[in-house]
Amino acid sequence: MISIQQEQDACLLTVKAVPGSSRTQIGGLLGDAVKINVAAAPEKGKANKELVKYLAKILDISKSSITIVAGEKDHRKVVRLANITREKLESVLAEFL
Repeated sequence: MISIQQEQDACLLTVKAVPGSSRTQIGGLLGDAVKINVAAAPEKGKANKELVKYLAKILDISKSSITIVAGEKDHRKVVRLANITREKLESVLAEFL
């Protein structure tokens, strides 16, 4: 089961980032987290920027609506997604899982 917490105007999503992958894509579920392979090195924030860019693209929200609120320097992250409903988030993720 995916860990999604609903806030007033945002959702919190648990992500397991796998940097250094050949391409950026959703790689499935890992426990309660969405595993996302990231085609960027885990140095100087490159992987985090690529993760934000990818989430913005697939969820059709702006990059400024996405904030890594926990785990910025860890593989396991909590990402705050503003301006999206839980229903839309679950719908989009279901397409990839």
